Order: sequence, then C-alpha cells, then structure tokens
Amino acid sequence: MESTIPSSFSPSAEAVRSRAIDWRLGIPTYVYAVVFASLCIVWGLLWDIMWHISIGRDGLFAPPHLVMYVGAVVSGLFSGYQILSMTFQKKHPERAGSVRFWGVFYGSLGALYCVWGAMAMLTSAPFDDWWHNTYGLDVQILTPPHTVLVLGMMMVQFGAMIGVLALQNRTRSQTLTNDLDQRRASRLKLLFGIAAGLLLTVLYVLLSENMGKWLMHNSLCYTTAAIAFPIYLLAVGRASMLKNPITIITAVYMITLLLPNWILPLFSATPKLGPVYNPITTYQAFSFPLLLIVPAFALDQLMKRYKGNDWILAGLAAVVFMVLFLAVQWPFGEFLHTSPYARNWFFLSNAWSYDSPPDWKYRYEFHPGLLEPTAVFAKNFAFAILYAAISARIGLWWGNWMKRVVR
Repeated sequence: MESTIPSSFSPSAEAVRSRAIDWRLGIPTYVYAVVFASLCIVWGLLWDIMWHISIGRDGLFAPPHLVMYVGAVVSGLFSGYQILSMTFQKKHPERAGSVRFWGVFYGSLGALYCVWGAMAMLTSAPFDDWWHNTYGLDVQILTPPHTVLVLGMMMVQFGAMIGVLALQNRTRSQTLTNDLDQRRASRLKLLFGIAAGLLLTVLYVLLSENMGKWLMHNSLCYTTAAIAFPIYLLAVGRASMLKNPITIITAVYMITLLLPNWILPLFSATPKLGPVYNPITTYQAFSFPLLLIVPAFALDQLMKRYKGNDWILAGLAAVVFMVLFLAVQWPFGEFLHTSPYARNWFFLSNAWSYDSPPDWKYRYEFHPGLLEPTAVFAKNFAFAILYAAISARIGLWWGNWMKRVVR
C-alpha cells in the first residue's frame, strides 16, 4: 500500500543531522553528558545526606547511591568513548589538539579527568559496602571508602568543567562571523558557569560542618570560607567569559542546593535505624546555602574595574569578600538559627534529624561554648583576611592557567 504522506513531510537524513547540529551547536555530545553527570553527582550526594538524617542506614543500591552511580557511569562511558574514538581514528579532527597519555591513548584533558574520577567512584562503592559490613556504621565522614568516593566525584566534576573550558577558550581568539558561532560561544559560556557552580556546591557540602548556621557567629566559619572560596571563585571568575561569572556561578550553587532541599521534604520518610528521638514522617532538609552571591557580585565588579597587579587585586578581593561575607552572613545566620520566621519550608530551619532530641536547649539558640569574645573574633577575622588574600592570589594564578587550557 502506497503512503499518502507527502514526501516533503518525511525528514531527510540531512534534515535530522541539521536539527542535531542546531541543538548541539557543534559541541561534542560528551560535554553535555559530563555536565549532566556532574549534576547527578551533586543531587545524589544531597539526597544521600538527607537520607541519612531522615531514614538512617542505607545499602549499596540505595536510590541516592544509584543517582551518583549514574553520574559516574555516564561520565565514564561518554568520556571513554571520546578517548577511544580519538585513539583509534587517526584522522579524528580533534586528535591533533588532544592530550596523549601512556604513549598510546589520545583524549581531551577533561575526558581524562572524568574517566579517572568515574573509576574511583565505582571502585569506592563495593569498598564502602565491605567497610560497613566489617566495621559497622561510619563514625566519621571521611572514612577510606568515602575519601576515594569524594576524590572521584570532584575529579568527574573538575573534568566536566575543564572539558567545557577547553572548548570555550578556543573561541577567545576566534572571530565569530555567523549566528551559529555566536550561539555556540554563548552556550559554552553558560555550560562552564553551570559546571563551575556544581563543583562549588560539592565544595560547600564537604566544608558545611564548619559553616553551619550554629557556627555563623564563630570565627571558624569565616576562616574556613576565607581559605576555601576566594581561591575557587577568583579562578573560575578569571577563566570564565561570562559577563558576571562569579555572580552566575554562585547563583547556580544556590539553585542546585535549594531545589532538592525544597522538593524532598515534600515526600514521606520514616527512620529505619535507632535510636529515634525525633519521630519524623518526611525527609529533613540539609542546609540553606551561604549568601555567597553578595560578595560574588562585588568581586565581579572589582575584577572588571581593576586591571593592575594581581597581588594588589588579591588583597583587595580578600577584603571585599570577607567584609561583605561577614556583613550578610552574620545577621542571616542569626535569622536562620533563632528566628521563628526561618522555621519553614523555604528557609529550612525547621529540619531536624531523627536521632536528635527535638527539645534540645540550643536547637534555636547559639551555644555559649561557640560564642567568642569580641577581641578573639576580631583577631581571628583579621587572620582570615590574610588567608583570603593568599587564597585569592593562588586563585588568580590558577585562573590564568585555566584561560590557557585548549585541549
């Protein structure tokens, strides 16, 4: 029976290929895949944390773990395929600009990081299961299996960021002559901002025990922030080609952290590990993000306007970051920890783990043992500014290196 559909309605192979190019804008599929994998890792990690404070003990194939494994598998397979295709296709268009390793293989720098990170993540899974069966529940976060897992996660995420970065940097010296080139450049800028924001989220999660709302009137919070954030924010800010890169990257961090913290508490959860002091019935949120977006905006303006010596820029950035971070985080920390207006679905301060007594005296008060005399806090904060200046200078150097990555 002959078809009654006009031939003009049947998409040709060339039309299908054209639509694929229009969607991908000439960006390799593995780049989208590894950025997606990075998102899976972040949300799987956040779900895992909320699982532990809401349900308790989990197994090797618990849903949060599966989400993280998806991230590892996707990044490993797509990056591995990119490496193998470059290795065995001697006329591969990207081979000449790739990295050669072990004398045999060729691939982009980002793909190499992703493969190594994926292998570390997948290796840590049975190792962690054996560890629990042998030694019982974890009494600390950084057990050997968790250390391998965290290193693998961050390597995958760093690989995703570097993979986008190399393509973005190739457009720095190019003249964008047509609409497709301009759209491709804009897409790469955005993908880099997303990848950098996802890695910032994991960095915060790893340091969150030192920066919880109960510590926002303690110098430990600000010292930790001074060491960890300037180095990263100034590095990605210098490497990015976005208009306000640090602001956008911290906005991605906030959104990435808030979405699962807002959505998961809408679902039921029952503790399955004793003792249960707080009989919860829904998932408990993890944490409201730090207000990094405020000093981030100021850092963007500073980096736009000051074009002098990087040592001076690092000192200025340290002062700007620390003063503004203190100015917004100190009162916001008090609001989160003590105000009844923060005890809701939006600000998350009503969250409380199943193994913590709900009537604990300092649940909504600052513990006196964590409050410092003004002179002690001022001295420690001054040292924090010094640490931030060193961190910022290393970040600027790192950012200069990232601007040169093209493979």
